[in-house]
Amino acid sequence: MSVDPISRFRRFNRAVTAEVGALDSSFLGRGRPLGAARVLNAIGHGRSDVAAVRDYLGLDSGLMSRLLRGLEEEGLVATTPHPDDARRRIAQLTDAGRQEFEAYERLSNERAEIFLARHPRPEALLAAMDLVASVFGRERVSIGEVSPRGEEALYCLGEYYGELARRFETGFDVSLSRDPHADSMVRPHGGFFVAFSDGLPIGCVGLSGKGGGMAEIKRLWVSPAARGLGLGRRLMQAAEDAARELGINILRLDTNSALPEARRLYERLGWREIARFNDDPYPDLFFEKHL
Repeated sequence: MSVDPISRFRRFNRAVTAEVGALDSSFLGRGRPLGAARVLNAIGHGRSDVAAVRDYLGLDSGLMSRLLRGLEEEGLVATTPHPDDARRRIAQLTDAGRQEFEAYERLSNERAEIFLARHPRPEALLAAMDLVASVFGRERVSIGEVSPRGEEALYCLGEYYGELARRFETGFDVSLSRDPHADSMVRPHGGFFVAFSDGLPIGCVGLSGKGGGMAEIKRLWVSPAARGLGLGRRLMQAAEDAARELGINILRLDTNSALPEARRLYERLGWREIARFNDDPYPDLFFEKHL
């Protein structure tokens, strides 16, 4: 017997619908359906512009208005005109709304812990969930410029270094590498860019410069769950756009033969292979691109 992909996909949809309580009239036992709870959650996490909340949740205007009106009638949300545009509205949690938001957060965290405890290999379960979330949320991935010393950047770099250690035959010790200093990856010298999926970092790239018309691309990394979705190309484009803004017209990078997918990406993006230009012990391939 073979089970076709469509049947497997629909089984997955039914399981998730039941698990998250999408059809419950009282999500997590708090007296309102999932839609209203998601609007409350989005506002509680800092999304105050009503139009931005609607776009983030993928709701049409009519449904968004009904859900927001219900939360206002409960005394959980208050809306006011936008200070710069009276056609837009700003939503904020009331004190009661803040308490309800915190209750949802606590219950959601408890449910997640219970769910993960069901499986003997929770990391494998999380990896599968990351893969699905990356595909479903592909169109909502954003790229932002952040501090290379910030929490999101350090997380990505830690994942990047860990992967190199696993894939290089000799392992990887960042202290032996030609590691760029953080000051070279902030303006006006360069920049550091992180890809976010619903607030979680899933990729990064650095633009490292010293002033002048030349800089290097460093530390390109994409989460395994998000590979094959064009994110590496988007990160490289963000770094190239920043280079142009800073008046940089020549970019260089190095990589290792143990990362063939990186080489293929660079070649597709118009980079050309050149002679070695540094004494870093890890790379064996060197590329350049004129902007």
